Amino acid sequence: MDLEVEKNLWEIGYKNIAFCDEVGRGCLFGAVVAASVILPKGLKIEGVKDSKKLSQKKREALYEDICQEATAIGIGIISPEVIDEINIKNAARLAMKKAILNLKDKKGNDVKPDYILIDAEEIEVDFPQKSIIKGDNLVHGIAAASIIAKVTRDRLCMEWHQEYPQYGLDKHKGYGTKTHKEALLKYGATIMHRKSFLKKILT
Repeated sequence: MDLEVEKNLWEIGYKNIAFCDEVGRGCLFGAVVAASVILPKGLKIEGVKDSKKLSQKKREALYEDICQEATAIGIGIISPEVIDEINIKNAARLAMKKAILNLKDKKGNDVKPDYILIDAEEIEVDFPQKSIIKGDNLVHGIAAASIIAKVTRDRLCMEWHQEYPQYGLDKHKGYGTKTHKEALLKYGATIMHRKSFLKKILT
């Protein structure tokens, strides 16, 4: 994965390029989580690729590397209640918007991007942006954002697992596995389940 897309933007004068991606769109349980990352010009972190193609151990290690190297990081989290209210596509976009607006440097100062590269979405912000289909496979910075988002959400799943251990969230992270569906039929839905996702399972 090269830095071709970023290089083209750096060459025409953009400095703070924010990369954005989200995870948890297809889950039955819990929030959708987006991350935005600004990396120093020219930086390429070895091993970074789409979070879905990495082992948990490798993702965790790269998460630490990205946090160490990033100029700024922002997280956006949208609850199951809001997902049910506005639908998952709009919720994912809102999570991305929040991640962009929450960008902060290591000292906690707000950082504004001058350009945004997003994985397959467009969001309502006052910055120039470009949507890239399969961006987490093609753009180093978007892949880095996917890792931050994935690890953040997985850690939330471990917290949710403490509260709702009967659903096996520590294993499937809220996705609609056979085990998860069986638990739903046995125990019913919690307030953290996305009701709009469960109609076919619980009817």
